[in-house]
Amino acid sequence: MKPLASIGRPVLAALAAVGRMAIFAGETVSHLARPPWYPREFLIQMLHIGYFSLPVVGLTTIFTGGALALQIYAGGARFSAEAVVPQIVAIGMVRELGPVLVGLMIAARVTSSIAAEIATMKVTEQIDALVTLSTNPMKYLTLPRVLAATLVMPVLVGVGDVIGIMGGYIV
Repeated sequence: MKPLASIGRPVLAALAAVGRMAIFAGETVSHLARPPWYPREFLIQMLHIGYFSLPVVGLTTIFTGGALALQIYAGGARFSAEAVVPQIVAIGMVRELGPVLVGLMIAARVTSSIAAEIATMKVTEQIDALVTLSTNPMKYLTLPRVLAATLVMPVLVGVGDVIGIMGGYIV
């Protein structure tokens, strides 16, 4: 019976974590339909998540596009297929590398800053102050960040794709 318990505990812990994430997502989505909304906070988060991430996204994708073009050219030169390098770079950046790289860069940069910001707010009791002021912390802190990230990510992916293709063109 002990081997089953050692397998069951991690499985139950994982299921509990999935349940907590589902409840969190459900609460966040449920706040979309009910006022008050905080458009200023939403625009600030769009600026932080979108605009301030452009240098990281741009540098990552331009060098990846250049490296991709170089490798495709080196492989295609053996078969006299240099003419298809631009098409392969464009397809590779738009379908695969662009979205993955932008997602990784945003996950690394934005989520760490959001986690640090909310942890600092928790330590300095700013979240308790929001509750005291009858402001729902979930609605004021979480919803603008989730909504801003959801709306900004496709734009960042498009910009990253264009910059990556330009990096391939330069090489």
